[in-house]
Amino acid sequence: MKMNGLGHWSFLAGILIAILAGFIRALQTPTMVWVLVVLGLIVGLLNVTARETAEFLLAALALIICANAATSLLPLGTVVVTILSNIVAFVFPAALLVALRTIWILAKN
Repeated sequence: MKMNGLGHWSFLAGILIAILAGFIRALQTPTMVWVLVVLGLIVGLLNVTARETAEFLLAALALIICANAATSLLPLGTVVVTILSNIVAFVFPAALLVALRTIWILAKN
């Protein structure tokens, strides 16, 4: 991923917010989830190059599958489950944008 400017800071902020909100119950709000989604969209638009698409989508898929498994296996309400859920809220919009961009490019060719 290109790590410069707005995309770089959006990535760092998204990860930091996802982790902090896992520990601080007052941050676990719908507004915080929307902040993570917007930051994820920025990361998807600015940070993932065409060359990195496959690796990014594979990593995002693995993360989402692991987070889903963890939420099924760990007791609800644990900090780990909350952090993973927050990270998924951050990563999925970026993965969606990258996947749609890839499909668009493949359809054009």
